[in-house]
Amino acid sequence: MEVLKVNHVSIKYVTGDLKSIGLKEYVMRKLKNDYHTTEFWADKDINFSLEKGDMLGIIGTNGAGKSTLLKAISGIMVPSEGWVKREGKIAALLELASGFDGDLTVKENAYLRGALLGYTRKFMDETYEDIIQFAELKEFEERPFKQLSSGMKSRLAFSIASMVKPDILILDEVLSVGDGAFRKKSEAKMKEIINGGATTILVSHSLGQVRSMCNKILWLHKGKQVTFGSDVKRICDEYRAFLDGKKRFS
Repeated sequence: MEVLKVNHVSIKYVTGDLKSIGLKEYVMRKLKNDYHTTEFWADKDINFSLEKGDMLGIIGTNGAGKSTLLKAISGIMVPSEGWVKREGKIAALLELASGFDGDLTVKENAYLRGALLGYTRKFMDETYEDIIQFAELKEFEERPFKQLSSGMKSRLAFSIASMVKPDILILDEVLSVGDGAFRKKSEAKMKEIINGGATTILVSHSLGQVRSMCNKILWLHKGKQVTFGSDVKRICDEYRAFLDGKKRFS
């Protein structure tokens, strides 16, 4: 059953000098036809579909358009062209350290983050102990959040987000949070969710993770789709050759 369809999606950013010149000057320049904008296509004509239980690895160098595409898939952004069709509940682990209040305690922030993700108070009451134990932060729960290290903050965010049972799960470099031991635990947690039937999208710079966990792969380069398919090993090998300078694109 098709769970996700990305149909010829393109995402355009338009930049100008409104922020630097102010509203009054902007109006004057518009009247004089002296206001300039620049268009930048972060993603151009991306096209693929996933079925229930698929795990897609998205690869590409920095600036390839990976994170922008995830925002369109998760519904945070609306494509400039094309459309995205989703079936079921979606959970996105993007920008893990954002959305917290440094002056609140770790426990208060857990509830705050849960509310932002749409969790009910009842759900948080029932799962809080599991969340704090998984994040390995039990002894820190009454401390101000700002006292945590960046890795500890990411562990809490990962733990909160991974407690749901989504139909579509989006992971943006989140399996690299924490130290080696926690990384293994987070990978095991994701495999548990995936084995439960979730359709998963993983953005990772680790080709080892993509090779071992994904059955489909999407390669992006400067916003364009290089290839999409199920031959994960071959495409990873081609991407490695590109990184090593043995394969080039214009």
